[in-house]
Amino acid sequence: MTIYIAADHLGIEVKKKIIDYLNNNDILVKEIGLENYELDDYPDFAFKLGKLVKEDEGSIGILICGNGVGMSIAANKVKGIRCVRATDTDDAFKGKHHNGANVLAIGANLEFETIKEIVDTFISTKPATIERYLNRIDKIIKYENGEYNEL
Repeated sequence: MTIYIAADHLGIEVKKKIIDYLNNNDILVKEIGLENYELDDYPDFAFKLGKLVKEDEGSIGILICGNGVGMSIAANKVKGIRCVRATDTDDAFKGKHHNGANVLAIGANLEFETIKEIVDTFISTKPATIERYLNRIDKIIKYENGEYNEL
């Protein structure tokens, strides 16, 4: 599994720590290739990472900004991306297992121990297998493709 990672200017240090943490645990991470600068814009990072995850079937992404909200909103605009903003391991687990999230957005404002737990949970959580979760994910995909008519 490929893991892509990106951060805006507020998440640079956390991104570096996550990369080191994962590499030290024999998990390779790919940065997306956009440069950071003082007034960079989180949507650029979210859109590029989203496109890479969408094109690389089975991959996942990790986005970091001030609190994770902006990255999540922007990433969810990329067709095929379901991004969860997680502030704890329950969010990360349910986002991936219940809702089919393929991108994790986290805030640089969290303690790094909490961030490690969230990242570990997201990476290790298996995708949904329960029919009711799969049906919900399918509705989201169909709606995104213009195939689902709301009730």
